[in-house]
Parts: sequence; structure tokens; C-alpha cells
Amino acid sequence: MISYYVLFPNHDNGMRLYREMKENGLKCTIAPTPREASKCCGISLLVKKEDLDQIRQIVKEKQIEILQIAEIKKDIDPNRDRYC
Repeated sequence: MISYYVLFPNHDNGMRLYREMKENGLKCTIAPTPREASKCCGISLLVKKEDLDQIRQIVKEKQIEILQIAEIKKDIDPNRDRYC
């Protein structure tokens, strides 16, 4: 499974994009930045691949500073936290 994270230099830019996405009807989730993506600001937005073009447009129009949009391959382990 591939997840897409928008990375930011600071918390303020992350919250600005979050608000803009919600106003434009785009779904996103505030998430900790995966360490394999960056050691930057701890906030990132988990977004859908089909929304990436709209997100780039919002970032450009509203002049929101982002570091990158990271594509992270996540392996889901169904036995995680299973002790028996």
C-alpha cells in the first residue's frame, strides 16, 4: 500500500493547508511525519493520490510552503500487536 504525505517546514503551514483542503472539500488526516520521509517538522498531512493535483494548485495559489509530497510504501502487518 502506498501512502502520500505532504511535509512542511513548520506547523503553521500544515494547519493552513489543512484548513484550505477542508474548505475545498478534500479529505486529509493530520499525521506524524514518517521518519523514512523526513526528520522535519513533526506534522504532515496524509492525503489521497487522486487529490494531489488539487493540493498542488492550492499550495501555489495560497502560497503555502511545503517541503515535498512524499510517497511512502507501507507494509501492513496484520499480526502487529498480537501476542497470543
